[in-house]
Amino acid sequence: MSTILLSINPVHVNNILTGKKQYEFRKKACKRKVDKIIIYSTTPVMKVVGEAEVEQVLIDKPSKVWNITKSKSGIDKNFFDAYYKDRDEAVAYKLINVIKYREPRELKDYGIKCAPQSYQYIEETI
Repeated sequence: MSTILLSINPVHVNNILTGKKQYEFRKKACKRKVDKIIIYSTTPVMKVVGEAEVEQVLIDKPSKVWNITKSKSGIDKNFFDAYYKDRDEAVAYKLINVIKYREPRELKDYGIKCAPQSYQYIEETI
């Protein structure tokens, strides 16, 4: 089991923290089995703002992933289709037990110097 830190747009972060978005979409799955995601909100926030457990990882054709996730995706079909344009595979992490940190944290608190483009495995020390 692994923990990853994901860089996520603040609009999507807000939707995750409010429960509107229960899936986080990626173009590629992590090599390791992920059981926890640390949420880094990108510019202009630039802080680690929360975490979530991963209940399930869906990996399939984009159309199949959309059919399963659409009601809790937190995004619209046009955004989804544009994100997966010319892709044969979609990845969706189903998030549960989402926690918003009372005080946002810095990347350096996790031993990270700059935000990852996609994800970064981390060893939790906090």
